[in-house]
Amino acid sequence: MITAIVMVDAATDAIPEVAAAIADLDGVSEVYSTAGEVDLIAIVRVREFEQVAEVIAGRINKVPGVLETETHIAFRAYSRHDLEAAFSVGLENAD
Repeated sequence: MITAIVMVDAATDAIPEVAAAIADLDGVSEVYSTAGEVDLIAIVRVREFEQVAEVIAGRINKVPGVLETETHIAFRAYSRHDLEAAFSVGLENAD
């Protein structure tokens, strides 16, 4: 599974509508409204690398109100479980 994190600048007066439209797109698993430099963050999850371009350039960038996007590709996921396991290394015999 390929995960892309897409930072979205949206028209200020249409952020909720843009977020809802992006969330309805195939390949988009989540959309968050955010404070800071970008208005929305969309999480794209697809099976093949070619689908990243289809979802972002072919769908997200065409949503009315999307002004600009910046995409980051995830290399590896670190879940809370993975982090707890990493920090507990060597503690098994710490009695």
